[in-house]
Amino acid sequence: MSSDISFTIQRLRFDEHYQPSDSTRITTNFANLARGQSRQQNLRNTLRMIDNRFNELAHWDNPSADRYAVELDIVTVEMQLGAQRSQETFPLIEMLQTHILDKQTGQRTAGIVGNNFSSYVRDYDFSVLLPAHNLDRAGFSTPAHFGELHGKLFKAFAGSSTYRDNFSKPPVICISASTSKVYQRSGNQHPVLGIEYQQNELSSTDQYFAKMGMQVRFFMPANSVAPLAFYFDGDLLGDYSSLELIATISTMETFQKIYRPEIYNANAAAGARYQPSLKHEDYSLTQIVYDREERSQLAIQQGRFAEEHFIKPYQGVLQAWAAQASV
Repeated sequence: MSSDISFTIQRLRFDEHYQPSDSTRITTNFANLARGQSRQQNLRNTLRMIDNRFNELAHWDNPSADRYAVELDIVTVEMQLGAQRSQETFPLIEMLQTHILDKQTGQRTAGIVGNNFSSYVRDYDFSVLLPAHNLDRAGFSTPAHFGELHGKLFKAFAGSSTYRDNFSKPPVICISASTSKVYQRSGNQHPVLGIEYQQNELSSTDQYFAKMGMQVRFFMPANSVAPLAFYFDGDLLGDYSSLELIATISTMETFQKIYRPEIYNANAAAGARYQPSLKHEDYSLTQIVYDREERSQLAIQQGRFAEEHFIKPYQGVLQAWAAQASV
């Protein structure tokens, strides 16, 4: 029955002319930046920050710190349920893929896909299902089989011919470290990813991504102020080139500075023992307008959309598929 689920990919360039399509998850961070009166200036400033950070980290043979530019594609993954439903698709996942332009040689190479990961089903799990489960409970818990359907759907896509036809390496998803966990600096330091931190225990997000087949490591790159969480399947340090890793760092650190400045644009760097906090007051704001409160509200709307148009209508089909899925 797994053959009854298929995937298609659409790409849209994220540049200063980007406008969210009607099908784009409006909770996605890059879509939030591209709306309102400041939209084009937001986009220009964001892209400039990404390029500047890339050239800072890729400093070899780059004396003027302007050799490289990062190009970004928004990758939308749509899922189709069965041949008999060939006209019915659901927007399952959105990710960013980086591309690296060497302006000195004119060479353009594909970077890592993943980066800013978003998902309708994840919105449903965290913004609808989880709050409902914990309503009036004395302590926090997760429902039985929480995240299993999402994890199997993601692994089905990552193992599909559609993925192999479009991407040569496994995805890497880079997000914020958890504000509920404590991180301890280790003795490990990578030449690109920087200082490795280790957490005291797994977060609910770590457990959720584990069901997607991904493990996590935390690194604070040079001249960063807080560690980033890198979720991957494979060998994070061995599977990707330095420029590929730098493109992911520069892209995702820029987004984190914009929408979590208390952590990633703080005025002091993380110490040997570190716990991120959105209540931290010693930080700087970027020149980019971002509505974090609106995004939180829209996440609930997107989760309810998934419930109404995907989870409930296809519950039987999805349960049957998940029960026999080999991924």
